[in-house]
Amino acid sequence: MRRLTHFEVALTAATTCLAVLAMVTGIVPGSADAQGKDLLVFAAASLKNALDDVNGQYLKDTGQRVVVSYAASPALAKQIEAAAPADVFISADLDWMDYLAQRKLIRPETRVNLLGNRLVLIGPAGARDVAIGPGFALAALLGGGRLAMADPDSVPAGKYGKAALDRLGVWTSVQDKVARAENVRAALALVSRSEAPLGIVYQTDAAADTGVKIIGVFPGDTHPPITYPVAAVATSSHPTTSAYLAYLRSAAARQLFERQGFIALK
Repeated sequence: MRRLTHFEVALTAATTCLAVLAMVTGIVPGSADAQGKDLLVFAAASLKNALDDVNGQYLKDTGQRVVVSYAASPALAKQIEAAAPADVFISADLDWMDYLAQRKLIRPETRVNLLGNRLVLIGPAGARDVAIGPGFALAALLGGGRLAMADPDSVPAGKYGKAALDRLGVWTSVQDKVARAENVRAALALVSRSEAPLGIVYQTDAAADTGVKIIGVFPGDTHPPITYPVAAVATSSHPTTSAYLAYLRSAAARQLFERQGFIALK
């Protein structure tokens, strides 16, 4: 049997994602209903609680309903590249927004760095605090278990985590003990369900789950700044796209984002 090329594998995955999106939203790329009355936002999984709150307030303030597809930033970027009918993209890092910008799939004049976040080490509720510093004994703390992280090869939270562990000199001691999750919320769930003793997630994710405890905060100088850029997708023709982008930077949205632990940048 012929082995699929990397391109064919990626195309198959993107097609599957689009099929799932169509079932969930009822929208088919290129169809007459692709620009219906609901604004469609593709957003990093770590934004779910805060963005749901913001969109609820936006509905009250404007009457405009927003539908959000939450997933890892690379998965969403690839779906947009494969012609998924999104109006707005919010990434958990600059790289995947740059990926779309290089392919002219966003409107560059609408791009803004919207939010910041912090990277933390989590354990089960009741776990002891850990002093995070150069050479800290992370491998020993795992006690034979695995370290839950979003995929460090592609997903922003995992990339930030790997960068921090590299900078602290402990990545090589744990790289074979990593439980690679498809996104940061999946990594959070592994610790919350006691399937992994420790995990690396964003501070905002940890705050959203009472089943975990933040046991250490990674110093900001150990990884690139955690930045969430937002932009309109180039193919969007929804009449409220610009108004929604402006609302995300409003005082009302800022308050809701900050309530969930995000750092408002604009």
